[in-house]
Amino acid sequence: MAEKQIPVRAGIKSRRIKVDNLTRVEGEGSLLIDVQGGELRELKLKIFEPPRFFEALLKGRALGEAPDITARICGICPVAYMMSAVHAMERALGVTVSDPIRQLRRLLYCGEWIESHVLHIFMLHAPDFLGYDDVIGMARDHGERVKSALAMKKAGNEIIRVLGGREVHPINVKVGGFYKLPEKAALTALLDPLKHGRDTARDTVLWASSLDFPELTRQYEFVALQHPDEYPMNDGRIVSSRGLDIQQTEFPDHFEEIHLPHSNALHAVRKEHRSAYFVGPMARYQLSRDQLSEETRALAKEAGFLRDVNNPFESIVVRALETHYAFDEAIRLIEQYEVDGASSVPAPARKARGVAATEAPRGLLFHQYDVDERGLITRANIVPPTSQNQFTIEEDLHDLVSANLELPQDLLTARCEQAIRNYDPCISCATHFLKLDIRRD
Repeated sequence: MAEKQIPVRAGIKSRRIKVDNLTRVEGEGSLLIDVQGGELRELKLKIFEPPRFFEALLKGRALGEAPDITARICGICPVAYMMSAVHAMERALGVTVSDPIRQLRRLLYCGEWIESHVLHIFMLHAPDFLGYDDVIGMARDHGERVKSALAMKKAGNEIIRVLGGREVHPINVKVGGFYKLPEKAALTALLDPLKHGRDTARDTVLWASSLDFPELTRQYEFVALQHPDEYPMNDGRIVSSRGLDIQQTEFPDHFEEIHLPHSNALHAVRKEHRSAYFVGPMARYQLSRDQLSEETRALAKEAGFLRDVNNPFESIVVRALETHYAFDEAIRLIEQYEVDGASSVPAPARKARGVAATEAPRGLLFHQYDVDERGLITRANIVPPTSQNQFTIEEDLHDLVSANLELPQDLLTARCEQAIRNYDPCISCATHFLKLDIRRD
């Protein structure tokens, strides 16, 4: 992985690249690239943001507190953390929720995918492709597109507000269901903005597919949930593009996190090969695109993307397709929703272990909890998507740097930052980016 050596083109003068802070990602860290004797000797993605010790904070807390505490790990994808915690606790307690509750949880996830993907596409990633330092500069020339993006994001936020009680760190989710079910009228009122958002998402896919993508094609091991009946969000088996197919409870048997001295975040690897793997929209799309709605698949075909996607720079198109699907799925779920039954089912405490994985916007998110007979958490383990992608990001950077050393200093630096943003890393979740330092002899 990060230790491999890649030849560097002859005739490249020594130079040092230093970027004090990587912009348009969440969190803090640095990148070190060291070239010696014409070879790329070292590349380290250094994550130096202090750990926040959420797993330690959970120890001794009541199991019902886990959804609300873990939601605070991320202000962009709190639903993913809540849902993973809820599912894990319900499996520990042997709880099965009703189908209406399950569908409402899927709707809540749609809201998060919309707001998170739109934020990344337009506010964080699009400026790279269009040559702007930030979305503020981009908005001066592309004002209507940015306004439309904000309207899409608002539609996603409204789903979370109606179902979760507020837009950020929702408070209506509990082990066993919801504290309160929404009225049909409250959800129906969301349909017009969602239908308009779906139209805008369609335009976004076609626009994104026309962008100029830097060359970087690699053969990844994609890992994601897969479900026989639906595009994966809350449920499914863990599968990979290289034949892995396991229950969620088997995740610790096939994946492990290791500590490297240069990072405050753990790096996840496949145990069998000690190798990198890739989670996120590209992985879901590779493994489950046949489960997308008919309209989204037709749109992918129109955009020329109903195919394998192995260039991470093209991930912006895949996120746009998932955004379109999330709008489509949200509309379907709201139109079929009827208030039916209780808002939750009982969840009596018992000594057990609960495991669950869901698909956060950025990729597979794994939670594991041990609880005692009083319902207190004795151990917690959370593996976020960014930790799982760190080795793959470093491998991408190895190949990208070695192929582009002829670029001027500023362009090479920008290209490295753009490559990292392909993954929409949530560095604070992973604990945490970019100071770029390239040393050459």
